[in-house]
Amino acid sequence: MFFPGLVAFAVYRAAKQGFSLADPLTLLVLCGLVSMATALCAYRVGRAVPFRELVAGDGVRRIGWIVVWIGFVYGVQLSLLVLALLWLVGYDYLKHPDGPAMMALIIPSSAVARDAFEIGYVRWLEANGRPFVTFPDGAALWGLLQRADQSLATWVIAGTVACAGLSVLTATLIDGELAVLGQAGVVALAAGTVGLLAFFAGQAERGAWRPRLAVTQWRELVKFWWWPGLAFAATYYLVLVGVGLYVLRQPILSSGFYACVAALVGGMMALYCYYLGDRREIESRQPGGVPSALLRCPFVMGILGKSRESIAGAALHESATVFEKNSQRVSS
Repeated sequence: MFFPGLVAFAVYRAAKQGFSLADPLTLLVLCGLVSMATALCAYRVGRAVPFRELVAGDGVRRIGWIVVWIGFVYGVQLSLLVLALLWLVGYDYLKHPDGPAMMALIIPSSAVARDAFEIGYVRWLEANGRPFVTFPDGAALWGLLQRADQSLATWVIAGTVACAGLSVLTATLIDGELAVLGQAGVVALAAGTVGLLAFFAGQAERGAWRPRLAVTQWRELVKFWWWPGLAFAATYYLVLVGVGLYVLRQPILSSGFYACVAALVGGMMALYCYYLGDRREIESRQPGGVPSALLRCPFVMGILGKSRESIAGAALHESATVFEKNSQRVSS
């Protein structure tokens, strides 16, 4: 991930000579463009095919999704996250643009490269005989939304209302410079908790999620509550704060803005975690399941030291074993 960051730094130095990076929208567009190129290159490395074969092998839709969503949209989100974090510690981009602008280019580029490489690697495994029920291109999420699941709607509404209500209550207790920290902490805790419960609701059938929650070890509950629950909720919150500061240009964030951000974070976390639970349940019913190494986030460090040949051989052996077991079941 060092090389994409180095390239982003070179782009920053070159752009600084050509035009001003003191405008937030200019910086965000530049970050998005750099992240688009980074995502495409990193995906190709993970996919292990030449550029000319990418579209033929994966299709225009998937490559477009990698470039636009994982590249531009994700890169801009991370850039806003970096700017919001720096603003929290008193290093405001609008007052001191050079340092934050550099970090808002380098950090997103490195993160986009990692995620795009991982997605390309999963696609490479799939092409070498390791089938995956869920590919992170949004198709499964769209399928879940089309089902119009009443339980999903209930959890999204619950997350939205609970987080918005807590935000309004927090605004009456904490104001001034500590308001954003208090709001972020309360909303992240609430959204992470809602996300944990929604995850089990997504796994359960007919709303019977409480027994499964009760038998789960506390260590596993805390792990999920911390990641992705608390971590993702705080990330989404800070990204939206960055939108308010640098896209909407709101120098003073109001209690109404905090409530809207809290509602969005609560709803998104409920939707995201319910979706994770739903897919986890579907994947657990498939022969072979999903390797535990791929369930860790990020899993890139677990594959960089392995050869492609050994990984492909393991994937083919696993698929053959599953096929043999299924054949035995059918014959018996």
